[in-house]
Amino acid sequence: MHTRIDQKITAFEVLERPPEPARRAAATAAPVQLDETLQRPDLLHGATYKIKSPLFEHALYVTINDILLNPGTPHEQRRPFEIFINSKNMEHFQWIVALTRIMSAVLRKGGDCTFLVEELKAVFDPRGGYRKRGGQYMPSIVAEIGAVLERHLIGIGLLPDATQDPAQQRLLAEQRAAYEATQGLRQAEPGEGFPPGARLCGKCNSRAVVQLDGCASCLNCGHSSCG
Repeated sequence: MHTRIDQKITAFEVLERPPEPARRAAATAAPVQLDETLQRPDLLHGATYKIKSPLFEHALYVTINDILLNPGTPHEQRRPFEIFINSKNMEHFQWIVALTRIMSAVLRKGGDCTFLVEELKAVFDPRGGYRKRGGQYMPSIVAEIGAVLERHLIGIGLLPDATQDPAQQRLLAEQRAAYEATQGLRQAEPGEGFPPGARLCGKCNSRAVVQLDGCASCLNCGHSSCG
């Protein structure tokens, strides 16, 4: 399109061109990714979890420290960077140190680390597992370390939270109260376990299956033989 100028030009101004898309993209720094070349910061934030197993005289304390990548940007992400396990029990010191060093190396390598959860939870103790408070079955102490790692990864957003919604929790509480009322049982406080005589649930590994309205129903996860 051409514009004819019939008057004398007395002044002009040069307007700057907007930056090209390529130049704009180049000006934006690429987000930092977790890999082996990333140096450990002087300060890391994390959480410590207590494991009290009947297999050990003393409790285990699992500490998982996280690194914050790209803070203050749309690419901000919290990733587990290292793990430590401490206990007064020195009987298993060697394998605990070896396990934490290998896990920390995997975490610092970057990429998907969530597979560690299933690998650890699949370890079975040849002497047999144990039941936590509340009746949940743990096949080994290593499996419970995996459960702790799963809880931490859910907390920082690397794994989806598979816990029940509030409506389902209320329903299970009502079912439990109704069952205890029909059996004349004292209502247990949360975490004290499930009614005596409850059977093991094949879905959540908790001894919480009772007969409700003719159906074998789990008071922990809601699984029912009637669908």
